[in-house]
Amino acid sequence: MIRRFDDPECLSHAAADLFVQLARKAVYERGRFSVALSGGKTPLRTYQLLAQRPWRDQTPWTNIHFFWSDERCVAADDDRNNARMAKRALLNHVPVPSAHVHPIRCDADSKAGAAHYNALLRTHFSAKAPALDLVFLGLGRNGHTASLFPFSPVMEQKKRWAAEVYVIEQQMYRATLTPTLINAARVVAFLVSGSEKAQIVETVLEGETDTRRLPAQLIRPYNGQLIWMLDQTAASRLTAHTLQGEIHYEP
Repeated sequence: MIRRFDDPECLSHAAADLFVQLARKAVYERGRFSVALSGGKTPLRTYQLLAQRPWRDQTPWTNIHFFWSDERCVAADDDRNNARMAKRALLNHVPVPSAHVHPIRCDADSKAGAAHYNALLRTHFSAKAPALDLVFLGLGRNGHTASLFPFSPVMEQKKRWAAEVYVIEQQMYRATLTPTLINAARVVAFLVSGSEKAQIVETVLEGETDTRRLPAQLIRPYNGQLIWMLDQTAASRLTAHTLQGEIHYEP
């Protein structure tokens, strides 16, 4: 499903609405809502909105568990840390129990950090078939999502739900959820904005399938829903055929 918005602000409002809608539904049906947050500029505004009315007052915060789709293996107080960004924008301003916030801690040892996160996820779901209720993802200009980078061996991981990865071009260790876990989610939502993303959006959605070169193409939930939430500029190169049946939102 493609949802197209006039500008990034409209996209962020819709993403906040989606979060609240799915949280309320999950808590009503299953008693809790498990979400994996993404880093990056586009979701930041969504997190800020969720900390404000009316979204703040409509959300069952005490029944939500927060995870992350990936993390840079840097200190918790580093500006590049995804969890730090989400805490400053959202989690520090809403009544979420601290025991329900599950950041990836991999700065000391990426392998041990990823292994710990894998064990934490298995304890949380206590089942062979996990299902995050919502996963927010971004899209890099090289086709990566989470920390699934082109030609990375982590994309072949079938057994683990979280794994470490070394990104050569960044000279940095990161930890990431694997496609196995992401594709088990009930809803996966890509949040993509800006003209600089138009080319890669077109390539991922309309180009030939090449998942090793374009890891975002790996994300196809087994039994869940995949939503591409794009602003006008990010969607500007898509053809009418791809946009057929889309939902176009206006302010």
